[in-house]
Amino acid sequence: MAQAVLSHPVPHTLPPFSVFLNPQNPDFLRFRRTPAVHRQPAPVSCRAADSRSASPSPPPLQFVDPEGTGAAAPTRGERFLERQQAKSAATLVLKKEKRKKKQPDAGVKVSAAAASCYGCGAPLQTAEVDAPGYVDPETYELKKRHRQLRTVICGRCKLLSHGHMITAVGGHGGYPGGKQFVTAEELRDKLSHLRHEKALIVKLVDIVDFNGSFLARIRDLVGSNPIILVITKVDLLPRGTDLNCIGDWVAEATMKKKLNVMSIHLTSSKSLVGIAGVISEIQREKKGRDVYILGAANVGKSAFINALLKMMADKDPVAAAARKYKPMQSAVPGTTLGPIQIDAFQGGVCFFYLHPFRFKENKRSQATFSLKMFDTPGMHLHHRQAAVVHSADLPFLAPRSRLRGQSFPVTLSVTSPFQYSPKCCAYLFFLSQFLIIQVTSGNKALNEAEFGLTGFSIFWGGLVRVDILKVLPQTCLTFYGPRALKLRMVPTVEADTFYHDELGVLLTPPIGKERAETWLGLETERQFWIKYTDEKRPACDIAISGLGWIAVEPVGRTISNSDINESEETSGELHFAVHVPKPVEIFVRPAIPAGKAGEEWYEYREMTEKEEELRPKWYF
Repeated sequence: MAQAVLSHPVPHTLPPFSVFLNPQNPDFLRFRRTPAVHRQPAPVSCRAADSRSASPSPPPLQFVDPEGTGAAAPTRGERFLERQQAKSAATLVLKKEKRKKKQPDAGVKVSAAAASCYGCGAPLQTAEVDAPGYVDPETYELKKRHRQLRTVICGRCKLLSHGHMITAVGGHGGYPGGKQFVTAEELRDKLSHLRHEKALIVKLVDIVDFNGSFLARIRDLVGSNPIILVITKVDLLPRGTDLNCIGDWVAEATMKKKLNVMSIHLTSSKSLVGIAGVISEIQREKKGRDVYILGAANVGKSAFINALLKMMADKDPVAAAARKYKPMQSAVPGTTLGPIQIDAFQGGVCFFYLHPFRFKENKRSQATFSLKMFDTPGMHLHHRQAAVVHSADLPFLAPRSRLRGQSFPVTLSVTSPFQYSPKCCAYLFFLSQFLIIQVTSGNKALNEAEFGLTGFSIFWGGLVRVDILKVLPQTCLTFYGPRALKLRMVPTVEADTFYHDELGVLLTPPIGKERAETWLGLETERQFWIKYTDEKRPACDIAISGLGWIAVEPVGRTISNSDINESEETSGELHFAVHVPKPVEIFVRPAIPAGKAGEEWYEYREMTEKEEELRPKWYF
């Protein structure tokens, strides 16, 4: 076939706006840049295809300008705008990088949209049956299809609701025994974002374990956010306790710990005492902020939230709806394993204007929004008794009813022992080692034998041992704590042998010889020299972290004033030695005015006007 070749070039046609592109035009000077490179047009060849050729030759490659040539080429104005946009975008990126370098790490904030168990806050999963958050795969898929994952409760919470003791927290401050799926450090990291957010903190403290659950360094976690201090479980205090004295005592203790709080509330989640005051305080101070409930493990956070929702449900429809899926509460420390979002407060009405370019007139619309409340994982502290006992022995540490002090020694008045049989006399002689016995005949005292506590040791279960080294004959020790822990008193010279033989039998917890063999024992010993200036008032309290407290009275209330020698000095010093497991802490504090007698001896401190202004107000 003949081939025709066009050797003459294709005529070059000028693009439109040729007048504008003329260098003589003065407007061209605004966009002057490097002269454009003019490409010569390539010749076009026309060849007939050869049917006999096996494979046709590929067409020659031509260079194509990505920005277009000729009439499709961008103008100089468009290029100028592109350069300005690129500069502004680069400046914006550099500013964002500088902000990231200046801001500290805000911590890991758990997404509220993640599916989690509404009872414990653990992420839902279908892989591990024994782990928290497990849900049957069929149930999970069904709830996911209908978008109802927020209404799902995991298998662990179901067992906890039936009284099973299932722990899941390990690490420093966790609980030995049982499976450990999360560490105490990981639970603290879930709250590390609070110091960088605006929130209202409601801090809970257990009145039975005030010093052990106070969290004095909570400012490291929440930053400068305002704090409302709530004292829980006041219904466990001994009968006849005056809450006015308790409130003043808590305010004094809070000021000594140098924690600035907005107010103090004495509450009971069981009897709903003081809950209304907390609700009004939160409504007044939240100011558009989310509310976080914080506290040590097992101080009653979930029970407090349930009481809060119960009282708010009558007037607030948002709280009534949230009460249907309330957090799980149990006696197991570490029940809550993640932040649980609760829509508890109706925030108000938000007004906004629609876009004016889509409508002829500006249109105002409104929408209601609700403020969120979060139930958070408890702070697991290594210095509490719950961190050293076996997980199966944790119920022994939780008081289930009102506290009733157990005093040593006890005053016992009897008539003349000659009226009793020899067996009764032998029993009275045995009791005389532990009691103050007053032997009387009618209205006249024949004999008085006083045996003090000096030289004896008192065991509080298998967790605490108190050696009484030097006290007055009338000195009285009153133990306030769980009734499940029994008190045993033996001579100090026999205390070591008694503890070794009876640990796991009479001295529980630990329960059973198997756990007693792995028990490390009472490794920490602290000695206290307690000075007293008034015999009519308790000298102090010896508080055991995670357990309770011991009231030290130089002269017991059971001793009448006539029994006290007037010539005896009204001041002196008492000597004790307290043995506890190694990480457990011991606190010596001013005596708490518990019981009916507390109102009689408690004294309110006189304050200046400046101190009254700085001191937080307390309510119940």
